[in-house]
Amino acid sequence: MEGEIKLSIICLKVVVKVASSCFYQLRRWKHVRSYVDNNAMAQLVAAFVTSRLDYCNGVLVGLPQSTLAPLQRVQNASARLILGL
Repeated sequence: MEGEIKLSIICLKVVVKVASSCFYQLRRWKHVRSYVDNNAMAQLVAAFVTSRLDYCNGVLVGLPQSTLAPLQRVQNASARLILGL
């Protein structure tokens, strides 16, 4: 039981760190959004944000939704950036 709690805390720290890194990239790309088309923006997001979200995703299986929520917010923000919303 105690080991599961420690693993959950470690996973939460990893999720927060990955989400923070992804949001940083998204904020930077927001400034160049008007200069590139949807395909170019989709490639940027796929190359950087998606690769970071995929990192260690096998370890995150089975975690509570509240722990994974920051990663879902990154995906939502990525989609809005690609579509220009």
